[in-house]
Amino acid sequence: MTLPPLALQGILLLIVCLAAVHDLRYRRIPNWIVLVGLSLGLGVNTFLFEWAGLRQSLFGAGLAFLIYFPLYLLHGMGAGDVKLMAAVGAIVGWADWLGIFFLTAIVGGFAAIALLAGRSQLRRGLSNAGYLVVQLLSFRLPYARREELDVKSEKSVKLPHGITIAWGSVLFVGAAWIWAPR
Repeated sequence: MTLPPLALQGILLLIVCLAAVHDLRYRRIPNWIVLVGLSLGLGVNTFLFEWAGLRQSLFGAGLAFLIYFPLYLLHGMGAGDVKLMAAVGAIVGWADWLGIFFLTAIVGGFAAIALLAGRSQLRRGLSNAGYLVVQLLSFRLPYARREELDVKSEKSVKLPHGITIAWGSVLFVGAAWIWAPR
């Protein structure tokens, strides 16, 4: 974990907060937010750290895309979520993106449990999670037999992932201020 420069912290928090508000309100993350994040991430990293910064920024965006794109292909999340995480990777680089990824996963897990429990669907959600794992280990598409596992379906329970990405990013910046070496 590193403490990104203040400019990159500001860009990160601005992009993820804009995306979270838009995702909560309209259930989509617009391309203009993602493009601004990608452009500023690549540009500012290149300006601050020259070729090494550009390389870290590209690796961050690439790693995020590599991990998130299969989740999109499995109909587990929308394309805006994939692109937003790529922008986050471009802003913070691959190593710090991994920290944001893990915090986002933890926040998302708690949010999903709370959402399902609030709708009295926790048992069904846990059953779907087990089914998903079995189907993936059997090299079958989970959404092919259970429509509620397809994020594009009206039957699915949707959690705006932009919000969890924002919380993961905010928690990461807070943790970096406390624990990252300076």
